[in-house]
Amino acid sequence: MSNKTVQRLLQENRGGHPIDSDMLRGMGVSAALAAHMVKSGWLQRLSQGAYLLTGDTPSRDGSIAYLRKRIPGLHVGGKTALAWQGVRHNIAFREKVVLWGERPYRIPPWVAEHMSYSYQTTTLFSDDFPYEQGLKPLPGGAPEVLVSVPERAILELASDIGKGQSMEEASNLMVGMRNLRPDVLDEFLSHCKRVKVVRLVRDLGLEADFPWAKNLQKHVDRLGAGKRWSNRTRNGRLTLKPR
Repeated sequence: MSNKTVQRLLQENRGGHPIDSDMLRGMGVSAALAAHMVKSGWLQRLSQGAYLLTGDTPSRDGSIAYLRKRIPGLHVGGKTALAWQGVRHNIAFREKVVLWGERPYRIPPWVAEHMSYSYQTTTLFSDDFPYEQGLKPLPGGAPEVLVSVPERAILELASDIGKGQSMEEASNLMVGMRNLRPDVLDEFLSHCKRVKVVRLVRDLGLEADFPWAKNLQKHVDRLGAGKRWSNRTRNGRLTLKPR
């Protein structure tokens, strides 16, 4: 192992960002050499094919960036996406990062050791709607970490109501959503196929007395005009009226 290899690792690796086997190969480090570097104390193995410089710790953004290379559509959504963009009600002692993606994935245990998170693959939109619509990095944030714009995040938040997300907190968060872009929200609702989500966004907006909420009934009618929606949740039964 040459000193140049070690120097390149030190120079090109961003602190807190795990290194995978593909990245190591790009630096001229074979699997055998990686194993030697682990034994020599230069690298620590997090899991199969995942490494970190010895003495470093996986960061939140570094962990998400690592996962995004393995999970199509991985992004920060719902409550966390809103909080990262200034809409929050309570400040948690330890943030739980809400992650969404297109397909199930067995996230390695080391991620949970350094970041509290939830992960889900709920499909909110029709198949003809691009999955990554409304996902983008935050200004000044890590470019690999995609975050839902508020208009998408509010639909993801509504989807979580009854599944660990309280209606009360969602109502409190909605108060800070006065500046939602009605045309962008309308686009997401036009492609949403979850009647629960559409009705909750409507009801939360009306409760907050936002003008844009008065134009959402058309989306409710599209998914089931005149039908009451009801479902049992862990906190009781959630019933949403058609109008």
